[in-house]
Amino acid sequence: MKKPDQDKIAQLEQAIQRKYGEKTVQHPKSDWTDEKEKDYQEQIKKAEKKRKKSSEKTEKIEQDGFLLSKKLLKRDSSDRKCPVCEIYSFDLKDDLYMNKYECCWSCYIQYVDGREERWKTGWRPNSENHKEKT
Repeated sequence: MKKPDQDKIAQLEQAIQRKYGEKTVQHPKSDWTDEKEKDYQEQIKKAEKKRKKSSEKTEKIEQDGFLLSKKLLKRDSSDRKCPVCEIYSFDLKDDLYMNKYECCWSCYIQYVDGREERWKTGWRPNSENHKEKT
């Protein structure tokens, strides 16, 4: 293996210095301080926390021979069932009405639309009233 020519390296460093400035050829530790080290360590800790949180979201658990996302297993599925008509729904529009009116879109149209004040005071259709409408 050929030994690098020291004069060639020095000329290259000088050319880089002229083009990009003095800082480009300085040793990285030349202006490193304890304060910068402390800041750097904090950045590493934050990055590790972020990475750990991200990996927890994508963590897989084996259940009944299948790999499932841990995030899916923690999710409470009881909020997918309408308390009025007791229908289980995956529809996104039902999520909106479940959060705001505690019923699915269909029940909102049937019982709440135009009668929001009555609904907010606590009125709900009884089971006999609901069965008559469906």
